[in-house]
Amino acid sequence: MQVSLGRSVADEIRPDLHKVSKLLRGDSGLYLTNLPKEEVERLFNEYEEYDFARTGSTATEKVELKEGPLDQFTHEMEPFLRKQGMPVRLNKGVVELVSDFVVCEEGKPLSPESARILRLLGIKMAPFRLQLVCRWSPEDFEIYKGLDDSDVESS
Repeated sequence: MQVSLGRSVADEIRPDLHKVSKLLRGDSGLYLTNLPKEEVERLFNEYEEYDFARTGSTATEKVELKEGPLDQFTHEMEPFLRKQGMPVRLNKGVVELVSDFVVCEEGKPLSPESARILRLLGIKMAPFRLQLVCRWSPEDFEIYKGLDDSDVESS
């Protein structure tokens, strides 16, 4: 994408697009629209989805499983659950939690095992947000907070 927009003033397809090109790195993308600036900013500020948390993410809530059958898991899952540190056993082909088990504590980082268990339980606690980095139009180019022109020039 950087090449198609132009990496320098000499090869950019429109004025200042090389600046946008230099900011396209990592997990970034382009949002093309005819909406007014204020509407786009509002949409981006309001957008939030939840996804499965990864190892090291901070738990947003305490998740505790009570002793008893875990009907959501098949008997084939029992060895895997035990490897994740869960006190489980098979009872007549049903996975059973032998004692109460705390998967994660609110405010504490998730272990690899906790992250896997949360995914298996279908619990999403990692907020996903989109952050505007810059805005380009044929009339002007604007860099949003947290960046300045040196970030564009040094990229």
